[in-house]
Amino acid sequence: MPDTRTHRGPHPEDFRLFAPEAWPVLRQATEDLCWLLSRGYAASSGLKLVGDRYQFVDRQRAALARSACPEEARIQRKSRRVGADQLSGRPLWLDGYNVLTTIEVALGGGVILAACDGTYRDIASMHGTYRKVSETMPALELLGDMTAACCSSEWVWYFDRPVSNSGRLKTIMQDMAAERGWPWRVELVGSPDRVLAVAGEIIATADSVVLDRARAWFNLARETIDRQVPRARIVPLAAG
Repeated sequence: MPDTRTHRGPHPEDFRLFAPEAWPVLRQATEDLCWLLSRGYAASSGLKLVGDRYQFVDRQRAALARSACPEEARIQRKSRRVGADQLSGRPLWLDGYNVLTTIEVALGGGVILAACDGTYRDIASMHGTYRKVSETMPALELLGDMTAACCSSEWVWYFDRPVSNSGRLKTIMQDMAAERGWPWRVELVGSPDRVLAVAGEIIATADSVVLDRARAWFNLARETIDRQVPRARIVPLAAG
C-alpha cells in the first residue's frame, strides 16, 4: 500500500496509550526493562517479559524498546555527550533521517519519547521510502536556526542512498542552504550508521547502536525540540 501521509502526526491510539495518566506505568515498565538489560537479558526476551507483565500493546512495547538501555550504556553515552558550546567552529556530522523525522514528528504533534539515555526519539518508522510531509520544511527551518545558534563550521548530513526520495530531499536541502547561507553539505551513502559510528567528528543521532560506538555526540533533536517546539508531546519514560 502506498504511503499517502501528509503529516508526521500521532497514531490515532496515541492519545490514549501515552496519556499523562499512563506515564507512571510506562516509566515503571521502562525501569524494569532497563534492570533486565543491565543484567544481561536479551532485548527481545526482556521486552516480552515486561510487555506481557503490563499487558502492553505493540506501540507501547515499541516505545519501551526505544527508550530503555542497560545502565552501563547510559553512563557511557552520557560521558561522550557534548554541549552546543563545544560545536563552535567545528563540523557536525548528522544522521539525516534520524534527526529530521524526530523534529517532523514533534511539529506534527506525534509522541516524542524522553529516553533513559537523555535522547528524544519517536515511534515513527520508515520502510525504504521517505515521504516529504507538511512538517518537513518547517523542521528544516528550525534546524537551520540551530546551525546558526551552534556556530558550527559545517553541518554534514548523511542520508541513506537506498531510501526512496533521498535524492529529492538532498536537492531541497541544498537549495535551502544556498538561499539562506547555511553551511550544509548533504551526502547520500549506503549506510549513515557505518559512517557515523567511526567518525572522528562530533555526530548527531539518537540511534543507540551508533551512540555506543561514537567518540562524541550532540543531542541535536532534543536541543532543537526543547528550544523551538514548546508544544511538543513529550512522554517522559526515564525515571526521575
